[in-house]
Amino acid sequence: MFEIEMFTGAFIVLVIVLLLSMFRVLREYERGVIFMLGRFYRVKGPGLIIIIPVLQQMVRVDLRTLVMDVPTQDVISRDNVSVQVNAVIYFRVVDPERAIIQVENYLEATSQLSQTTLRSVLGQHDLDDMLAERDRLNDDIQSILDKQTEAWGVKVANVEIKHVDLNESMVRAIAKQAEAERERRAKVIHAMGEAEAAEKLAEAAKMLATEESAIQLRYLQTLVEIAGDKSSTIVFPLPVDIMKKFTS
Repeated sequence: MFEIEMFTGAFIVLVIVLLLSMFRVLREYERGVIFMLGRFYRVKGPGLIIIIPVLQQMVRVDLRTLVMDVPTQDVISRDNVSVQVNAVIYFRVVDPERAIIQVENYLEATSQLSQTTLRSVLGQHDLDDMLAERDRLNDDIQSILDKQTEAWGVKVANVEIKHVDLNESMVRAIAKQAEAERERRAKVIHAMGEAEAAEKLAEAAKMLATEESAIQLRYLQTLVEIAGDKSSTIVFPLPVDIMKKFTS
């Protein structure tokens, strides 16, 4: 009699445990991928769901946007410059069924694919592109990753290259190149100024050549400017044209 009571009590406890294990609560950003005897059954959630013990199993999937750091990668650019690049990826699961069935671990798969894609894309560009056109490179990497991960039910929303690190010798070389470029621009601007000044002087000379009186007035104006100095003795040449005017 005692053994029957013990068995009955254990059976009741087991039934209660099984009944409690049937109920699962999924948050708003979670979905449950349900398998019936190993075969895919359906996706449930969010809220309260019922799982048949033993017959059904559930795998939770987070639908929120995940942030993943891509470890620093050694990249050789198209112009044979060795750099170290790291990035950050924003992605989320849009199809829980494919994210669980089509790939063993979608987080690890996305991470590995991001590393290889980062090296592949940046290796096709020059160092100047990596430094000056990050937005375009980010878009290229994001587009490639999104196409690859679509089969896994994963949507890559954004890719951002964080750092492009150069060795010290390359930093010095870039600094010298920038300094040389500034000197070149300064010389070009100076030459353009000289050319404009020469052009204006030529125009002024042509204009003065048409009027003799204009040349004489300009000469007298120059004398007035010289006389304004503190020097007490002024020696200046006397043009022949002016002397002809006096002799005539």
